[in-house]
Amino acid sequence: MCGIFGYVGTRREAADAVLEGLRRLDYRGYDSWGVAVLNGHGIDVEKRVGEVAKEPLSIRGNIAIGHTRWATHGKVNETNAHPHYASDRSFVLAHNGIVENADVLKSALMKKGYAFKSETDTEVIVRLIEDKRAKTKTLTEAVRAAFKELHGRNTIIVLARDGEVIAARNGSPLVLGSKDDTELYFSSDVLSFAPYVTSVLVMENGQMVTKNRSGVKVTDITKGRTIAPKFEKNAIVGAEVDKGAYEHYMLKEIHDSPFVIRQLLKEKDGSILALARAIRGAKSVYTIGSGTAGAAAAQIAYYLRVYGGVSATALIGAEASDYYQLFKKGDLLIAPSQSGETADVLEVLEIAKKKGARIASHVNMPGSMMTRMSDFKFMAQAGPEICVMSTKIFTSQIAWGYLVAKAVGGKLTDGKKNIKSLASAVEKYLGDESTIRILQELARRMAKKDDLYLLGKGQNMQIIKEGMVKIIEGSYVHAHGIPAGDLKHYAITLMEEGTPVIAVVSNDSLQADVLNAIHEVRARGAKVIGVSPANSGQFTDWVKVPDTKETAAIMNIIPLQLLAYYMAKARGNNIDKPRNIAKSVTVK
Repeated sequence: MCGIFGYVGTRREAADAVLEGLRRLDYRGYDSWGVAVLNGHGIDVEKRVGEVAKEPLSIRGNIAIGHTRWATHGKVNETNAHPHYASDRSFVLAHNGIVENADVLKSALMKKGYAFKSETDTEVIVRLIEDKRAKTKTLTEAVRAAFKELHGRNTIIVLARDGEVIAARNGSPLVLGSKDDTELYFSSDVLSFAPYVTSVLVMENGQMVTKNRSGVKVTDITKGRTIAPKFEKNAIVGAEVDKGAYEHYMLKEIHDSPFVIRQLLKEKDGSILALARAIRGAKSVYTIGSGTAGAAAAQIAYYLRVYGGVSATALIGAEASDYYQLFKKGDLLIAPSQSGETADVLEVLEIAKKKGARIASHVNMPGSMMTRMSDFKFMAQAGPEICVMSTKIFTSQIAWGYLVAKAVGGKLTDGKKNIKSLASAVEKYLGDESTIRILQELARRMAKKDDLYLLGKGQNMQIIKEGMVKIIEGSYVHAHGIPAGDLKHYAITLMEEGTPVIAVVSNDSLQADVLNAIHEVRARGAKVIGVSPANSGQFTDWVKVPDTKETAAIMNIIPLQLLAYYMAKARGNNIDKPRNIAKSVTVK
C-alpha cells in the first residue's frame, strides 16, 4: 500500500520530480516519506514523518527515488521510513509490499553477522541483497537473486551509487513512463507521472527492469532471460488532479457523480452485450471486491439476480478462500475496483483463472493488473479519485452493474434510459441548497454521537453498508449497518432513548418492512433520520431524495456520502486522508 517513485533525466531536478510524484501517490500511505538523490559524492537521503513536503529539498541531482509509507512492519518514525541504505551506502532501496518470510530471512542474516537498524521487513531485503552481492558479479544479479527468495507480494526499487536504477515486481504495481527517451519515471501508478510522459510500460509480475547508461533492460526474474520492453501510448495525458473550488477532494468527487454516471452511456453496447452473453452462459457467477468495492460487488450481484435473473454470489476478497475448491472452468468472476491492484482480490482472481474461470473487471486506473488479466475489460473513465474514501467510483461501479444486469435481462436500452435520468436527478439533487443545509445540520448533531445505526433492506442493503463504511472512515464514529428484517433478532437490544438511526426507505415492495423496523426502534426511543422520497410520520428528521425507481439505491448513496463528509468536517478530521487507511490496498 506504499507508493514508489523514481526519476532519471536531465530536464528536471530529480528531487522535485520525485516529491511531486510522491504527493500524487500519498493516497497509498502518508505515515512517512523519503527521497534519495544521487549527487557527485554519493547518495543523499532525506526522510520525514507525516505528509510529503510541499517545499523543495536541499538535496539535488538528476537521479532520485522516493517512497511514501503506510506502515506494516515497525512504528511510524524516520528510522523505519524508506529508502533504506546498504551498510556501505553503495545503494538505497524502497519497497511496497510485505515480505512474508522476513523473520526467517532476518534470523539467517543475523547469524551471518548482519546488523539491522530498523523494525521493517524492507531492511531484510537490503541485507539480503548485500549478502547476495558478495557472490555475484553485478548488483543487478544480486537484486534478482535476493528477490527470488522473497515470499508475498512485493515490489522494490534500488538506486546504486553508480547511477543504476533497478526495480522488480511481484504483485504490487510497478509502471514506467518515458518521454522522447530523455526522461524515465518509475512509479506505483500511471497517474503520478501522467502529465510528463508520452508512453508507459506496465511491468508484469516476475519482471525486473534496469536503467543505466546502456539504456532500459527488462528481465524475467525466474528464467533470467531478457524481454523486449513494450511501451504503450499514455492514455491519461493531462489528467487533472485538482479539487478546483471545492474545499476537499471528497466533496468535489461526490459532485462528479453525474459526470461519471453519464460516462457509462459512452460504453459501446457491443461490449456490454458480450459480457451479458458470458454471464448468461456461465456455470457460476461471482462478484468480488473488498471494502467499498466489496459493497459494490454485492450490489452488482443483487442487480444480476433481480434484473438479470441469474444466480450471482458476492464474495469479499480476503474471505473467499473457501470458494477456491468450487471455482471451475466456465465460471465468471466480476470485479469492480478503483485501482485494479487490490491484493486480496487479485489473489482470488488468479486462482480462479488458473481453474479456467473468466474474469470481468470495472476499473478506474489504466494499466492495472486486474485489467490486464481480464477477459472483459471495462474502464470507469471517471477521472482521478484522490480522496482515500471512494465516492464517485462506487457510484460508477454500481451504476455499471445495473446496466450490465439490464443487458443480461435483455433490456439494455431501458437501462440506459434510466441511467440517463438518474444522472440528471443526482445533478439536480447536488445543487439543492436546502437539502445540503439539512445534511449539514444533521451532520453536526451526528458528529457528537459515539454510535449510530443504519437500516435498509433489498436494494438498499449494500447502500447502508457503504454509508456505514463512509461514516466510519471519515468521522471515526462507530456506525453499524443493520438489515431491517434482522433487527429484532439481535440489534434491537441496542435501541434506547435518543439512539440515532438512519433509515433508507425506497418506494418499492419492501417499503412496509423497513417502516415496520422503524416503528420498532421508535418504540424504544430511537431518533430516526429517514432518507426517502416521502416523509413518514415515524421520521424524526427527513432527508428527501427523488424516486428514481429501479436506480433508487444509486440515488440513495449520495446523501449518505454527503452526510459522512459533513460529519468528518464537523469533527475536524483530515477528510481526504483519514487516519490509518490507504486507498490502494496492495498488501494482504
